[in-house]
Amino acid sequence: MRYHSITGGFQAMIANTRSFLLSLRNRHFLAVDLMIFAITPALATLVRLEGLEHVDRYVPSIIIYTWVLAICKLGLLWMIGLYHRFWPYASVEALTALVLSAAVVAGGELFVAFGILYPLDLLPVALPRSVPIINAGLTILLLGSTRLAVRVLFELSDHKKGTTPTKPVLIAGAGAAGAMVVKELRMNPQVGLHPVGFLDDDPRKQGVRIHGIPVVGTLADLPTAVRECRSFQVIIAMPTAPGKVVRGLVQACKQAGVTGRTVPGIFDILSGAARVSELRDIQVEDLLRRGVVHGNPQEISLLIRKKRVMVTGAGGSIGSELCRQISLCDPSELILVGHGENSIFKIARELQKHIPATFVPAVIADIRDKKRMNMVFRAYRPEIIFHAAAHKHVGLMQSNVPEAVTNNVLGTRNLVELAAQYDAERFVMISSDKAVNPTSIMGVTKRISELIVHDAATTADKPFVSVRFGNVLGSRGSVVPIFKAQIAAGGPVTVSDPRVTRFFMTIPEAVQLVLQAGAMGTCGEVFVLDMGEPVHILDLAKDVIRLSGLTEGIDIDIKFTGLAPGEKLHEELFLASEHPVRSKHEKIFVCPNGNKSTLNPVFAGAEVDAPAGPQGGEGDAVFRQNVQELIEAVQYNSVHPVHELIKRIVSEYQSSEGVAQVSLIGKVGEELKPSAGQATATPVGR
Repeated sequence: MRYHSITGGFQAMIANTRSFLLSLRNRHFLAVDLMIFAITPALATLVRLEGLEHVDRYVPSIIIYTWVLAICKLGLLWMIGLYHRFWPYASVEALTALVLSAAVVAGGELFVAFGILYPLDLLPVALPRSVPIINAGLTILLLGSTRLAVRVLFELSDHKKGTTPTKPVLIAGAGAAGAMVVKELRMNPQVGLHPVGFLDDDPRKQGVRIHGIPVVGTLADLPTAVRECRSFQVIIAMPTAPGKVVRGLVQACKQAGVTGRTVPGIFDILSGAARVSELRDIQVEDLLRRGVVHGNPQEISLLIRKKRVMVTGAGGSIGSELCRQISLCDPSELILVGHGENSIFKIARELQKHIPATFVPAVIADIRDKKRMNMVFRAYRPEIIFHAAAHKHVGLMQSNVPEAVTNNVLGTRNLVELAAQYDAERFVMISSDKAVNPTSIMGVTKRISELIVHDAATTADKPFVSVRFGNVLGSRGSVVPIFKAQIAAGGPVTVSDPRVTRFFMTIPEAVQLVLQAGAMGTCGEVFVLDMGEPVHILDLAKDVIRLSGLTEGIDIDIKFTGLAPGEKLHEELFLASEHPVRSKHEKIFVCPNGNKSTLNPVFAGAEVDAPAGPQGGEGDAVFRQNVQELIEAVQYNSVHPVHELIKRIVSEYQSSEGVAQVSLIGKVGEELKPSAGQATATPVGR
């Protein structure tokens, strides 16, 4: 009984001591440091003299030495900021600062002793010179140990663990993101999860411990590790991993009977939109992402810094992300141009909040109105123009040809003419893979826009370029949100054809490459982003269903509706007449202007041929006349020549004349109308 009483009292004393140390704040550390500085000189003297003998002769000197050094050391620590830290949460940076602070204090102590006190005879010559050195060492030891003790106790504290029941989780990825996830789970026990092991393919990490958590195997060992560690969940902490790896882990989680969660993608982390520690459910975008795209930030910054930059379509999916990334490069002005007042208002407010020092005028204007756009150019005189304004919905543009032509063709022509007139340095137009061998009105108008930009570039000898890419995940009207809406409504999920494939990339990735291509352009090139492998829309639909926690054919059906007018089974990135080469950036191809290829540094020595399109002289005049006639035809609702004019401008255009004629006046015949489900499930635009 007495033994248990003593043991209990000892444990209570330890618990009270731990609680006291964990309650220490900077004012307490100030008092502790003062005590340390008061006793270390005497202690150093005792160590040097190996006892109390002869100590009395040095007492007055030690007192002076103690208080002078205490005042100096406290002042130094205060200036360094050591009393502005929360030591239970001390990080590597904080501990590094502690070591540096102790070193500075020790150095200052030695300077005061040997540079001031000894020369001024404030310390007797008989006082051993090793006393200040021993004192400096004791100071470093005691300063560090008091704070490290608090940090260690906090790690071991029962208070930190809390009373919330926790479930074991595995972490796929033993890199920086995985380590951060471990720290966040430990710091936030209310989450109810505790890490029990890492999985990583790096052979150097096998069998080691990271933050005390063992690496229990490779990614391929996930099912075995889940069983042996009795893991409740797997956290995929690999923000730079390509979609193929994430997809494999999701499948492995499903086979192991556990749920998978992940950290945000690298673009969200770099842009500040999310933190590594913000766990979320796996989304279809994670399954489709590629490896990290490394741009040249210096080159992009050089393009934009202190320049007046205009973005048309600034309120759209691509346009708004362009504005965000451009704002990080310190433009002198960022002119937002758009036709939709709500979307322009939203992005303007967002930018003004994050870059208050940059002038961000919001301009409501229609790029088809050349007089209005001339006023805008005259007022702001943009040096760099990113043209993202366009009609992009394939199905809608099939039945609204005048809108497609006037917005995509006339609007682009207005902008390049004004850019040349006001001597803009660069013009970058956002194009689409649907411009290649087009079968839709949307696609063919984007191809004509590419040719307009090329013609303007060669005429004015300006770095006006087009950037072509496929579908972007998360853009307005894109297929993934449509699938999610159909699932929320109870289905069915509609796919036009089981064979349909599309290219996909994320909006931030596409925009980064657009900026990179814009920096590399010299005269009339079409830059094409490397879209990777095409994705089957049927597989995409199945992924969305599975990630929604449902089962295809049981909870949700997939219905095939047939190809809509203008829709292709497979999109392409290059025309047969184009001769793409890889640029100096591994993720960007270029279809060059042959007249400028020998001067263009982006080709890295590759041999190139001239592209299709107007190449100067009479050909340019004929092309411009055809474009003018097309614009006039749709403006005056002249049905008959529209199809002929389009074919005359873009010989690769493949569509029946009937569709083009009937849809011109906005009346699609009943036999051409897709079903409601089909219309919603058709991948659109970019």
